[in-house]
Amino acid sequence: MSERAAPFYCPYCGDEDLRPSEQGHGAWECASCNRAFRLKFLGLLARGVRHHDGGEAI
Repeated sequence: MSERAAPFYCPYCGDEDLRPSEQGHGAWECASCNRAFRLKFLGLLARGVRHHDGGEAI
């Protein structure tokens, strides 16, 4: 992945006024509620995509 994934809203207050933090990769600051948080990709789930009876992925 070459670009940084950005959150759409603050997980605490729901506002969209977010800025990357100087604390490092994945750190964000919310100007609305004055909180800082970090996002981290953990990995893919081992179970993969499940198919319903009709063959469609759910």
